[in-house]
Amino acid sequence: MAGVLKLVRYGTPAAERALARLDGRLAAMERLDSAAYRARVKRLFGKVLSPEAVVARILADVRSRGDAAVKQYAKRIDGVNLTPKLLKVTAAERKAAYRRAPAELRAALKEAARRIEAYQRRLLPKDLAPAGAGGVTTGLMWSPLRRAGIYVPGGTAAYPSSVLMNVIPAQVAGVKEIALATPCAPDGRLSDGVLCACELLGVTEIYRLGGAQAIGALAYGTRSIPRVDKLVGPGNLFVLLAKRAVFGQVDIDMLAGPSEVLVLAEAAASPRADWIAADLLAQAEHDPLCSCVLVCDSLLLAEAVRAEAGKQLAALPRRELAGAALRDWGLAVVTRGQGESVEVANRFAPEHLELFVKRPKAFASKLTNAGAIFLTPHATEPLGDYLAGPSHTLPTGGTARAFSGVSVYTFLRRTSLIGAGAQGLESVSGALETLAEAEGLEAHRRAVAIRKR
Repeated sequence: MAGVLKLVRYGTPAAERALARLDGRLAAMERLDSAAYRARVKRLFGKVLSPEAVVARILADVRSRGDAAVKQYAKRIDGVNLTPKLLKVTAAERKAAYRRAPAELRAALKEAARRIEAYQRRLLPKDLAPAGAGGVTTGLMWSPLRRAGIYVPGGTAAYPSSVLMNVIPAQVAGVKEIALATPCAPDGRLSDGVLCACELLGVTEIYRLGGAQAIGALAYGTRSIPRVDKLVGPGNLFVLLAKRAVFGQVDIDMLAGPSEVLVLAEAAASPRADWIAADLLAQAEHDPLCSCVLVCDSLLLAEAVRAEAGKQLAALPRRELAGAALRDWGLAVVTRGQGESVEVANRFAPEHLELFVKRPKAFASKLTNAGAIFLTPHATEPLGDYLAGPSHTLPTGGTARAFSGVSVYTFLRRTSLIGAGAQGLESVSGALETLAEAEGLEAHRRAVAIRKR
């Protein structure tokens, strides 16, 4: 089973090389250089370009030519003849998709929506009323963004759950305008599940548009698509690179690219190898660029998981995708105990971190870098993907060291409140003028002094 999951012992040169490769996964993806990729890019652009250069070309074009560029890239890249009528989904299409969706899917989406909304409402922050001593008051006011853009990925699968996980936090935060973009099939078809979720939540602005061209249209605005204030949602490498490139023109949630999971297990907790293998494969089936890592203190357990992963992989409908992910980005790291296991997990900063350990809450307190931590063996990663409540849009590629997952906070702005009366300003005027003089800003000093007179 060596081809299913590479096994290394922590602290060896082989382990260091394997972990360094995972650390550089995003950079490696940016150097995408397969024969199929080169041929396609040359056909589209007349020469071979890096993924970053492809994205830069598309964004520049969309920024300068708007709808014309959007239509051109939809045709050239996705094979979609994006007429003005086809670009935006109609109310009739949304309602028809909702009616076509199986009753059990509608029920599951409603249950997930209920749980997600309840969790996000628990997070809503309160304003900080102005208060203070000496006549100077300070406070804080929260307010929602005016307009948010949500990207829902497509391609090899449909993700109605991504509609819920990104739209509901925005709605709970109070965002009034939500524009959603999602790629369609060449004939313009969209997933009934995605449209059903949109109809359930009352999302009315939906565009048949994917890839870097969708990010450019939402970020810069076109005649047909008004620009947004913030872009949120996961996507493939090109979507990730496009979000990174437009940051500053608009805000973004994070760099949420190809998914990843790290399972941390202790032999003393008697973890089940078949459960661990199933959870690794649950991530692997998303995309061949997904990373799946096991960190455990038992060589016997690591070998059992490898064997089980190979057995379960053979029975999966998406075994080619999952197999590529395990082969290229799968790793089993055997450590000498809790200290080394924590060290590996914090270094990797995974999107999803599952614990199969005896004292999960105590263990979790030592894990400083993770998008979401799953505390118990029954808390399988799909529980977080679909309906636990926290958004499944989480930082990937090690960015969990600095970024957090999508929540109501993603769609809120903080505004400081500062007040002072005459006596309050007088009480601090000496310090103010001294600081202004120290910085050589005479107009600052005079703005204080003139009020004293």
